[in-house]
Amino acid sequence: MLKDITIGQYFPGDTFIHNLDPRIKILTIVLYIMSLFFVNNFFPYIFVVGFILLAVYLSKVPIRFILKGLKPLIFIILITFFINIFMTKGEVLYELGPLTITKEGLYQAVFMALRLIFLVTGTSLLTLTTSPIALTDGIESLLSPFKKIGLPAHELAMMMTIALRFIPTLLEETDKIMKAQMARGADFESGNIINRAKNLVPLLVPLFINAFRRADELATAMEARCYRGGENRTRLNELQLQKSDVATIGAMIIFFGGIISLRYI
Repeated sequence: MLKDITIGQYFPGDTFIHNLDPRIKILTIVLYIMSLFFVNNFFPYIFVVGFILLAVYLSKVPIRFILKGLKPLIFIILITFFINIFMTKGEVLYELGPLTITKEGLYQAVFMALRLIFLVTGTSLLTLTTSPIALTDGIESLLSPFKKIGLPAHELAMMMTIALRFIPTLLEETDKIMKAQMARGADFESGNIINRAKNLVPLLVPLFINAFRRADELATAMEARCYRGGENRTRLNELQLQKSDVATIGAMIIFFGGIISLRYI
């Protein structure tokens, strides 16, 4: 299950999506997320599916690799599904003791489950097709106008990128610790959900120790390279918009406007 988490992982490539300006990709994802919350029926989801399939095709990231990231979220998706199906009032279709399944509840449950799936699938393409360095530069560039009001744009961007980058590292450490304890007789697979959660408690202490050790090693490495934050910092590759970037953000604005128009027309 831990290996199925794709958040923070980077899939190297030399494709149209990989070569886009990171600022454009971030803005595109923001518009994509906003468009999902403007959808109020199933018909616009056709365009959302088309957008995802086109992005996957252009990025050449295996669809199985993207769908694999949904496995750790199945529990959350199911909880959302059942909450909506049992808590939404309307025309009763079936009664299960004190619980009732309504027509409106079934509609809302499927609708919200699809929204979560599209949200995770679409946003995962950002980290899969953008290197940590490019993502840091993109976030810093977008936040730079807020420096005038005292926002530490570089430090905030670096912190967010390091947090994303450390997710796969911590998952790898957790997997190693679990295998080491299972070799010593620990059981993480039998019992109910509560017992499994209790069995995971012994993992926390060595995991936190390793996390602090890696953070200290990272800080030492950055200091050894004379890292002093964003002041007077130069870059090997400066971000410059290309025609493909302008065309991409233009197409995304049209997509976003189309989703809004479908809601109110």
